[in-house]
Amino acid sequence: MRHLNFFTHPVVVLSITALVVLVTGCSKFTDTGTAGSAAMPTSQTTSAPQAKAASKLGDLSEFRRIAADVAAIVDKGDLGAAKTQIKELEVAWDSAEAGLKPRAADDWHRLDKAIDSSLSALRADVPNQTDCKKAMADLLTTFDSLQAKL
Repeated sequence: MRHLNFFTHPVVVLSITALVVLVTGCSKFTDTGTAGSAAMPTSQTTSAPQAKAASKLGDLSEFRRIAADVAAIVDKGDLGAAKTQIKELEVAWDSAEAGLKPRAADDWHRLDKAIDSSLSALRADVPNQTDCKKAMADLLTTFDSLQAKL
């Protein structure tokens, strides 16, 4: 008889993460060993400035870190890898929606729109590095402005 390890199934892990977010209202997504996350390059803009407080949405630093990693990949010109990596941001953001959106719906929609713009730029039939750089810069600016808004 074959026994399955409960935590080896990504769907189960994502479901548990979503449940924890719903129950606790936690806005920070915890990396559960997503493939490629440890090997991603880091840049000076990777983490939000430590002096800034969390936004009305809560701690967005993990989302911003992922976005900064994607921006660094875009800056290097590897749009294919950036397209793959931005999926991590999409999954984390979607999983946390129920816990974040009620806190500050206007801020959530503003950030969601910036994330959608980045996804669209990177997933274009023929992605353009200039458009991708602008979308990622706008996304990082949105993160930073939400943290400074308090």
